[in-house]
Amino acid sequence: MAETKQVERPLSPHLQIYRPQVTSISSILTRITGNALVVAAVMIVWWLLAASTSDAYFDLANAVVMSWFGKLVLVLSLWAVWYHYLAGLRHFYFDAGKGLDIPTAERLGWACIIGSVVLTGLTLLLI
Repeated sequence: MAETKQVERPLSPHLQIYRPQVTSISSILTRITGNALVVAAVMIVWWLLAASTSDAYFDLANAVVMSWFGKLVLVLSLWAVWYHYLAGLRHFYFDAGKGLDIPTAERLGWACIIGSVVLTGLTLLLI
């Protein structure tokens, strides 16, 4: 029987040599914000259902939603809505075949991140 020889192969790149790029981070953030919006929607639906159920149950749900944790979830959800919206516009632009070069894609990624923070701040000021 023939003997097999172990082939020396390089290890795959890992985080110590891979530098995250704005384009990859913005793609990951788009997925995270989409899923986080589902969690926030469930919390809001729970709050509305509690309002239609009973006063005691609504008091519990309202205490959770109006706590520091609930307010944090709502503010982060507001940021997620703005980020997800801007990222969707960016993808529409990409789908038109524009902005696909690396410098433009990186600028658009930063525009989504910075724009979502600015729009969240403006929304909170207006509320």
